[in-house]
Amino acid sequence: MMNPLYILAAAFGYLLGSIPFGLLITKVAGTQDIRSIGSGNIGATNVLRTGRKGLAAATLVCDALKGTIPVVVMGILGGPVPAMIAAGAAFLGHLFPVWLGFKGGKGVATYIGVMLGLYWPAALIFCLAWLAAAFSSRYSSFAALTASMITPIFLWWVTKSAPLGLLATALTVLLWFMHRENIKRLLNGTEGKIGQK
Repeated sequence: MMNPLYILAAAFGYLLGSIPFGLLITKVAGTQDIRSIGSGNIGATNVLRTGRKGLAAATLVCDALKGTIPVVVMGILGGPVPAMIAAGAAFLGHLFPVWLGFKGGKGVATYIGVMLGLYWPAALIFCLAWLAAAFSSRYSSFAALTASMITPIFLWWVTKSAPLGLLATALTVLLWFMHRENIKRLLNGTEGKIGQK
């Protein structure tokens, strides 16, 4: 029989992760529907294309926190297993929110938030790798792909935890899947750079 705490972790993580903060924040601020501009994505990078840096920052923070909060809460209630279940569910909720016909964001901020809750040095490594790649390439998508590839390697190497390493690897695979169109544009040279509308 399934542990009720595992079910709670999955439900709590998914429901919190599925809140479309980018869409809600821009609507409250009175901008056009974020899904009608740029990439059509609801994440912070696309919100930045509205020219409203404050809204993009708020989206980034909220999308990260919806990954951190369920991990921390379920970790307190049940330990590492419910925390990891909540982490995976929150990430899936962000990518496939029930409220938007399962069409959500690409997972970068929520990935950071999840790592912050599970093992904060991994979140730091992700951010540092993202900044280095973004600064050198000016491509947000390339930075996200690079950082997400480095993070599981770091976790495997430092923590020696197979469950944590496998979870991070699974999240990275999902993040790369959500960036599949970006990868195509990067390869053919048509990907938009940071700061372009």
